[in-house]
Amino acid sequence: MTEKQPQNDLSKLPVESLKGVGPSLQNKLLKIGIKTVEDIVFHLPYRYEDRTRISPIGSVVTGGAYLLEGKISEIKVMYGRRRSLIAFLEDSSGRIGLRFFYFSKRQQENLDSLKKVRCYGEVRQGATGPEIYHPEYSEAKIENHESQNLTPIYPSTEGMTQSRYRKIVGEALSQLHRLPLEDLTSMTSSTNLTTCLQYLHQPPADAETDLLNEGRHPAQKRLSLDELTAHQVRIKLLREELKGLKAPKLSIPGKLYNRVIDEFGFQLTNAQKLVSTEISENMLNDFPMHRLVQGDVGSGKTVLAALASVHAHENGLQTALMAPTELLAEQHLATLETWLRPIGVKVCLLTANVRGLARRELMKKINEGEIDLAIGTHALFQKEVNFKNLGLVIIDEQHRFGVNQRLALRKKGSSDNSSPHQVIMTATPIPRTLSMGFYTEMDVSILDELPPGRTPVKTSVLSSERREDIIAQVNFACQSGRQAYWVCTLINESEALECEAAEKVSSELQEKLPKVSIGLVHGGLTSQEKNRRMQEFKKGNLDLLVCTTVIEVGVDVPNASLMIIENSERLGLAQLHQLRGRVGRGSEASHCLLLYKKPLGAISRQRLDVMRTSNDGFFIAEKDLEMRGPGEIFGTLQSGELRLKIADLQRDKEIAAESTKAAVNLLIQDKEKAKRLVKRWIFFEEKINLA
Repeated sequence: MTEKQPQNDLSKLPVESLKGVGPSLQNKLLKIGIKTVEDIVFHLPYRYEDRTRISPIGSVVTGGAYLLEGKISEIKVMYGRRRSLIAFLEDSSGRIGLRFFYFSKRQQENLDSLKKVRCYGEVRQGATGPEIYHPEYSEAKIENHESQNLTPIYPSTEGMTQSRYRKIVGEALSQLHRLPLEDLTSMTSSTNLTTCLQYLHQPPADAETDLLNEGRHPAQKRLSLDELTAHQVRIKLLREELKGLKAPKLSIPGKLYNRVIDEFGFQLTNAQKLVSTEISENMLNDFPMHRLVQGDVGSGKTVLAALASVHAHENGLQTALMAPTELLAEQHLATLETWLRPIGVKVCLLTANVRGLARRELMKKINEGEIDLAIGTHALFQKEVNFKNLGLVIIDEQHRFGVNQRLALRKKGSSDNSSPHQVIMTATPIPRTLSMGFYTEMDVSILDELPPGRTPVKTSVLSSERREDIIAQVNFACQSGRQAYWVCTLINESEALECEAAEKVSSELQEKLPKVSIGLVHGGLTSQEKNRRMQEFKKGNLDLLVCTTVIEVGVDVPNASLMIIENSERLGLAQLHQLRGRVGRGSEASHCLLLYKKPLGAISRQRLDVMRTSNDGFFIAEKDLEMRGPGEIFGTLQSGELRLKIADLQRDKEIAAESTKAAVNLLIQDKEKAKRLVKRWIFFEEKINLA
């Protein structure tokens, strides 16, 4: 019997019931997953600042953050590279500039009218001396005493200031006192849930700031266990639901399956044999396979896709293979057609570039079952694309697709209580910590063996001051009959600027290397032009390809044995490893040169050192997790994957193990309570039945 929730609880109170929350603010809160008062309470600070003591302006040191108070002695608009507003704050000990690059006339007048100002921010050396950029500030009133609490800083959204959000939190905490939360996990703890939440939103002035900022405070540990338990419950509910679905039950692989292995023209590695057997055995079951295949760059995942689609074809079923880019989809088409057309498997490509009559005819063939294997991009899961008998879905580079996109494709083969088998492939190895904790609804296979003939890539880290030597090395390689990539990166800049940088480098190299045939590929080109130039490079008509990170996946040119990556210190480890994987695909000794600009920060130096010393994608993934955290690795707010509010999988390894047991116990004891825990902690959940 389902336990009734009390109607008057925080999970039922909409945010607009709070003072000061109108329709505009309600929409902004919705962008960060906040619909109810309970959501606000569980939207926790990610760091804290000590604003409990006012410092004399004359005592500030560059790099420190301070609470300051004084009067505005001068205010003016300054013109330079960027227009800015600067206001000078003075007290009896000195003065400091408050600089604003984004400001209005009203803000300027408001600052000028304040008799006394209190502000907080980090001091840096500016054009006028010590300055604070975009400080938080307010009028300092007689009754405006120094804060008795540390100041929480929240993950926020565009158009909402921290001070405004803190007022909303204050309103929500008033409701929390009126309606204390139910402790859904019944964890044995000296501190109850409501007390922990109150403490983390308003820590006292004497709280250990370092402990809080490192996520090691007992109140944070207590909530981390709740959150990780919620994620484990969600995974177990999803797995239970998947097991409850029906899927086409295939017969064992037959003659065509064995024949295509002969068509490959090479011996399968032991890892490929093992994983292909795991996939085929999964498809003998009458419930959907849900398998994650992790294979390092160049380990031969496409072979597995070919074998699985032939197995489906032998049983009268269609396969859909979804790739993140047109370039990768076209490469899959070229490879798979070579292997599968001779045995009668009909393959097609569906991307946004297939339009008009050709598109309508192709969709008709897919709908009528004339196509056995449809390869495409996101175009595959659009509403008008319908399959006659979809039995297998293969998704390549899964982290590039959101959860809802993957589910939309799976639903193409769903009817009643049926769902197609699903294989998810990635060349970006998922750290064991993540795969154990958050992919346990899937069976996991690992391709940990490279095909024979592949040579490890030797990686060197060089200052960009040695650019002329590197250009000479490129010239020598190309004159010796080999091919090279020169990758231009401008991370956190616009695509237009990145394209412009690539064009400048291309012009520079054409001038300095007149005997080298150079091609240029960047995001500003049309898909057709990108593909045409890539094909020219693949055929050997171009010696050097100057490109942006658009070539991160999907390019297989065995003769390319040299890669130069500019501004490599700006890239994450996973992306560097993916880019490096474009070379070393033939028998020729291959090199990757990572160029950096001085000075090189400690984290960047550590990252480049990992690349220099290791070619192991799984080791690199673990290091990436250590340095950046899971959210940054997967871009989770966009993809809808992992969205942790307080827990950290790397920091909370022991808690993660404990959460698995807690989830099992909670599901046994009270399944409805377990579902409420998921709703409390997870906003972008999989479409599992939580009713």
